[in-house]
Amino acid sequence: MATSGAGGEGYSGLNGIVSETEHKIMTDLPAELLEYILCFPVLKHVDICNVSCSCKRLHDVCHGRGKVWGHQYKLRWPRLQKHYRQNECCDWLKEYRTRHTVGLQIRRTVVSISKRFFTEVVLGDSFAEIESLGAPEHFCEDELLSILNSDRRKSLTLKYYAKKILYFLRQQNILRSLKMFLEQPAEQQSALEGAVLVDQYCNPLADVSLDGISSQLEEITDKVKKMLRMKNSSHPSLRVTQGDCFAVEDFELERQVVVALNAVLYEQLQYKGNECDYYNPLNSYIHQVLLRRTGIPISLSVLYMTLARKLGVQLEPVNFPNHFLLRWCQHQRGSGDIYDFVYIDAFGKGKQLTAKECEYLIGHQVTADYYSAISTTEVLLRMVGNLLNIGKRGEGNEKSYQLLRDSLDLYLTINPDNVQYLLLQARLYFHLGIWPEKVLDILQHIQALDPSQHGAVGYLVQHTLEHIQHKKHPVEPEVKRRSASEHVEVQYSVGLIMKHKRSGYNCVIYGWDPKCTMSQEWITTMRVHQLSSGANQPFYNVLVQDGTCRYAAQENLEPHSAPLEIAHPEVGRYFSEFHDSHYVANEELQTRYPEDMAETLGTVRDLYHRLTPSSGQASEQQESPKGTGGSSQDQKSQENQEAMPM
Repeated sequence: MATSGAGGEGYSGLNGIVSETEHKIMTDLPAELLEYILCFPVLKHVDICNVSCSCKRLHDVCHGRGKVWGHQYKLRWPRLQKHYRQNECCDWLKEYRTRHTVGLQIRRTVVSISKRFFTEVVLGDSFAEIESLGAPEHFCEDELLSILNSDRRKSLTLKYYAKKILYFLRQQNILRSLKMFLEQPAEQQSALEGAVLVDQYCNPLADVSLDGISSQLEEITDKVKKMLRMKNSSHPSLRVTQGDCFAVEDFELERQVVVALNAVLYEQLQYKGNECDYYNPLNSYIHQVLLRRTGIPISLSVLYMTLARKLGVQLEPVNFPNHFLLRWCQHQRGSGDIYDFVYIDAFGKGKQLTAKECEYLIGHQVTADYYSAISTTEVLLRMVGNLLNIGKRGEGNEKSYQLLRDSLDLYLTINPDNVQYLLLQARLYFHLGIWPEKVLDILQHIQALDPSQHGAVGYLVQHTLEHIQHKKHPVEPEVKRRSASEHVEVQYSVGLIMKHKRSGYNCVIYGWDPKCTMSQEWITTMRVHQLSSGANQPFYNVLVQDGTCRYAAQENLEPHSAPLEIAHPEVGRYFSEFHDSHYVANEELQTRYPEDMAETLGTVRDLYHRLTPSSGQASEQQESPKGTGGSSQDQKSQENQEAMPM
């Protein structure tokens, strides 16, 4: 066995032979082998930075366009791989630095939004700074998704605002796509593509794409072809491949397609109109129609019409009142006679109707105009109008307001000069106390379109200007201390999981008043006087499991015997973490109730006996009012992130 001695000199081995040996070091290895070693998963970006600074040889191996930094980039941000071509050569070190920097900027921005907008509804103008970063869009989205996919019970406030930002950014992209779609010639506009854009805008966080929807429709088309082949193996529709523009000219051949389509859609796949839950917005979203196999007349008609056209049968949309239909020409194409058409009710399992039978469907006569074919733009207006009406019928909670905002955005993108809906949008924003500057722009536009609206416009302008002045001089938030004499009757504290004794719902407390502060009208309507202590008892603001926010009397609440997480969309606005049996108030909520967290921890120890004396003391130190702020924790986690050597 031979080894190198001092100075690399040889020495006599056991057999007496002197051997000259070289001093082998890592940098003498081939570049390919060094790259292989440096791509081991245990090595992080800091390790690669340190290695590349050790000598010129390793610095050259770790060059920006090489495998080492490419591997580091893919390892840390796997979701971003779809944005690069396979084996694409780019400066991976530069990409890594940019993505790392964007991540830090995004997290700082999300934390700052929590502090600035705790008392307001956060919307688009609040997120302008995200767009102003000038960072690649997919980097911003990837960082927001990283925040959302972190530990489910922690960083709730950070996730709450990250979700709102992601919602806004995706909607802005979809609106741009919708505007481009509307600029296309009418004959090139697809009702399916328009329906997908509407779906995406109302569900920006869902995985909805035109390619994905089209793939599902191709599967249904294949089933129809299989059915058609059994009846007529030489049918021309069987030769149609995906993307072909094809029309069956023979009426009997068209009839065979329609029969096969009905058999597959309604008998084999069991699609049907949703009569039991007609006003559920899911009925209008094409991805949900395919998932749940149910919908309303217009969504099922878009599906039916698209499938028929894939098989060569040209059906046209009909904007029939109260019940959307399709029409199928039985005679020469281009006929204007309403009796030359059969009308298909996609909601009614593809039933074929005469013009007279269509009137029986809705119970009254209509003029011939209602039997005319309409454009794709008109189909989208009808679809969005349905969503708008559902939003107006809502219960006044966050979910219904969001649907109303989204559907108004879509409607006014398609038809920007509709005075009725412009006024509704201005009133909605005014009611919610959001976007006062945009409200003024909308009102100015309404006045230009219709001067007769000056009364309603003038009222809203006056009160919106007052709102803007009020925002310039914000009122300091009220601080409620449990130790104050007027709060001695308050038994419960923020963060506790409660159960309503009468209604049975589960909820979490996020605020309280020593006495009921609602109007006399509300007190009368809610029959508060029938309570044993009436309005003269503490009342609590609670987030309820069903997504509503309620104001509950103390005598109606009790601590939950087996506390669980409350699946309410606003939880992150007030709390930073769910801690087994209670929620930890974030920094902003603790500012308003500075003594509540200590009370909550004491109540939890007494009720659930989950903390031993030693661990309880440790937990109290960790969760004391001075150290449990959600935003400060989020800020700390941000500051503790690994620095990126530049």
